[in-house]
Amino acid sequence: MKFSERWLREWVDPPITSDALAEQLTLAGLEVESITKCQPGFTNVVVARVARVEKHPKSDNLSICDVDTGAGKTFLVVCGAPNVRVGGVYAYAPVGASLPGGKTLKQARIKGVDSEGMLCSAAELGLGDVDESILELDATSAPGWPLETCLRLNDQIIELSLTPNRGDCLSIRGVARDIAVINNIEIKQLPIPAVTPTIQHSRAVNLQAPAACPRYVGRVIADIDINRPSPLWLTEKLRRSEIRSINPVVDMTNYVMLELGQPLHAFDNDLLKGAITVRLAQRGEKLMMLDGNQVELTPDTLVIADDSRPVAMAGIMGGLDTGVTATTKNIFLESAYFTPEAIMGRSRLYGLHTDSSHRFERGVDFELQALVMERATNLILALCGGQAGPIVDIRDQAAQPKNRTIHLSARKILQILGVVIEPSQVSSILHRLGMVTIERADGWDIKIPSFRFDINLEADLVEEIARIYGYDRIPSAPIVAKLNIFRKNNSININELRNTLVNRGYNEVVTYSFVDADLQNHIIDEGERTISLLNPISSTMNVMRRSLWPGLVTTLVYNLKRQQLRARIFEYGRVFSHQDGTVRQDLTIGGLSYGNNYSIQWDKNNSLSNFYSLKGDIEALILRGDDVSAISYRTINHTALHPGQSAEIFYNNQRIGVCGALHPRLLQVLEIPMPVMVFELDCSAISMRQSRKYKKMSKFPTVRRDISILVAKELPVEKIMDTIKSASPTLLCNLELFDVYHGEGIDILKKSLALSLTFQASSNTLTDEAVEGEVRSILAALNSEFDSKLRE
Repeated sequence: MKFSERWLREWVDPPITSDALAEQLTLAGLEVESITKCQPGFTNVVVARVARVEKHPKSDNLSICDVDTGAGKTFLVVCGAPNVRVGGVYAYAPVGASLPGGKTLKQARIKGVDSEGMLCSAAELGLGDVDESILELDATSAPGWPLETCLRLNDQIIELSLTPNRGDCLSIRGVARDIAVINNIEIKQLPIPAVTPTIQHSRAVNLQAPAACPRYVGRVIADIDINRPSPLWLTEKLRRSEIRSINPVVDMTNYVMLELGQPLHAFDNDLLKGAITVRLAQRGEKLMMLDGNQVELTPDTLVIADDSRPVAMAGIMGGLDTGVTATTKNIFLESAYFTPEAIMGRSRLYGLHTDSSHRFERGVDFELQALVMERATNLILALCGGQAGPIVDIRDQAAQPKNRTIHLSARKILQILGVVIEPSQVSSILHRLGMVTIERADGWDIKIPSFRFDINLEADLVEEIARIYGYDRIPSAPIVAKLNIFRKNNSININELRNTLVNRGYNEVVTYSFVDADLQNHIIDEGERTISLLNPISSTMNVMRRSLWPGLVTTLVYNLKRQQLRARIFEYGRVFSHQDGTVRQDLTIGGLSYGNNYSIQWDKNNSLSNFYSLKGDIEALILRGDDVSAISYRTINHTALHPGQSAEIFYNNQRIGVCGALHPRLLQVLEIPMPVMVFELDCSAISMRQSRKYKKMSKFPTVRRDISILVAKELPVEKIMDTIKSASPTLLCNLELFDVYHGEGIDILKKSLALSLTFQASSNTLTDEAVEGEVRSILAALNSEFDSKLRE
């Protein structure tokens, strides 16, 4: 929010410098982002009155003017502005004056006539963006005055960066309230007399959506002259708040919004048909906005409608068909309370962020509407003339917010702030903030004013006390913590998982929880219901992710387009899904490996990521030194994964995730040239580690035997190894597969497996007979279970 410091000091004028004022605002939580001088950088520009105007003999678009600066002589100026007239008072830059940008004026000859300077437009002076007409000043301005004196440009523009909860400070009066409290001085009380109706014209109002609009105030003002120019004091205050002057009615509504914080809207009353109805839009309704864009309204959009169609998007922007124009004679002025929930997100949905929506989204004073209507009526009548009708004030008492009472205990203040503040000082601070305090035995009952809609909790009141008391006055003290030693459990910290992957060459990424619906449908089964966003920030971020893979794959594609030939990335985060009518948010960890497993090295051959290298990463992540037999894999058919290179992962017979290579179809869609390996694990399933069991190491030697067996080609090796372990549960201490062969000399439906068996006893040295007996038992079990044959 930007505003003039001079305007603020019209409300409250503490005897401090501008820098001290800015520091007070920042320390009170209203951060001052910048302070800029109001004078844009021109010099020697003065006020001048035009004494004579005649057409240029060589141009129909130019005029020759005699300009009086009060120096006893006139200056000849050639001017091309259409609004120059005899008696008009304008900004005059004589020869030798300089304009913003460093331009110094010299006498110029324009189509045969010497021009002694120029009459300046607002754009040429850096005071606005209007350059087709010259800047006209108040008729009472004395010729010869420096322009900066006439316009009071010895001013500064303050820009505040407000937090969303301080919507009450989106007005001059709101900021002035805080400054008055901090300096313990009085704020100016603005007299707003009630306007006595001089006509009985009015318009009926119906509230069909009271939960979104519990109060609507309207008034007809007839016979206005909208073509009167807005006074310079008004346009300058608007300019210094970065609001463009349009016409006196719109300017006044903007002025009152900046002054008091309540947005208003003016309709051309002659273009409205019947009663005003505040309702939700109907499906298929369209509205041409004031900016010239037509929008199709969604059913959850609050609109202002007459008997025939919507005429405004409530709290955001009016409609073009009923907007005030140069031909408007009668207006219907609106001052309403729209709840933040009714406006929030709608402006972004339609791409219409306005000063009005900015305020309604953060909240406005729900008791201010009638007072603002009187203020705006007084100003419009004074500027445009006209006659005011009676105020129509319709409210739904049940839906309208109520003033709250919050109990504040002295103990809570000490507990949160750590400093003792005298009860009389607490009462004084709260009273100056506009609150009503009722003393109780242990503290106060505080009645919250309607303009402080951000205060809902006892802690909010403590924050207000700290703000005004001064954060810099609260001493720093070390936090006293009671530390207890707890027995360590077997749960896995997420940092352990992160460190494991980082140590294996992965980099952690953080991606949005919002993903592209089309990409997600390529990756996740269509049968799962997608959670769509009502107000997506982008068309490619329109659904909640059901897997970490879309974000990882998108990151890979982004890096491939920037000539990165290798990627090993992982992410830890939540995925979102529907289950039994509720939304689940499960923590998962997912990874992606592409290209070489290692960076290019002179002593290592290239080794592309494959299913087995991925499997090693997964086992390192899950087991972290535990028995490898706790993890197993089962084949799976997955939409996103390559058939035959995909598997479900089980840990202690519990499914914990999936892994595999991305499907060639998906690689083609994404234009990825090489295989991509991915995995995703449920963090809740792998977060508990089984208790470690230790056993004494045998001091006796081991005995190794190698066997080669023929089994069915499709038989999983895991089943064979499980059978071997079951057949020799006591003496077999290690089992390894060191060769797989199928080809010449082997049945086409068979494969040859070479296995290394290591035996060891804990109490004696094994004899050859004992070892051979174990081998025979193993071979017999394999033959019985799988019809295997020992290969000679």
